[in-house]
Amino acid sequence: MNNKLFKALSSETRIKILQKIMGREYHLSELAREMNISKPVISRHIRILEDAKLIERRKIGNVHVLRANVDILEKVFEPFVEERMVKAREGETVFDILKQLSGIEIKECDGNKFITAVNGEKGLYIYEIDGKIPEKAINRYKLEKSTLLQLKKLIPVTKKRIRIILRD
Repeated sequence: MNNKLFKALSSETRIKILQKIMGREYHLSELAREMNISKPVISRHIRILEDAKLIERRKIGNVHVLRANVDILEKVFEPFVEERMVKAREGETVFDILKQLSGIEIKECDGNKFITAVNGEKGLYIYEIDGKIPEKAINRYKLEKSTLLQLKKLIPVTKKRIRIILRD
């Protein structure tokens, strides 16, 4: 798996293909046209990405629809995730825990606290508790047991673009 993965990620073109399809599904011909690459050339790149399980292909008749396999991408980078162990008391909030760590920036809005940067990398962050996203701000989620806290940066992906033109 590693050799296939490294081969797939060793090409700037394949990385651009992955970036392109991260936000939505693409028809093979549409992707070739948008990237200004011939169908045979993009097909070879797609096969390498599929072989590494980074892309999934769905056939609808003669149409081949491609999408990124986000789960595999997350697993690929798992070994590089910084991990810390922190001790806490039952009833402390996620905010109480994060205050103990350097490199975490937090802002408050309407009494709720949110993570805005990790190690200087600004952005939108969510937190997960044992793989689930709580519906509470970090200063409102109280710990009840030992748990795995994960901070994940949300990558903005345009789903829709609406151009608004004001009338005279």
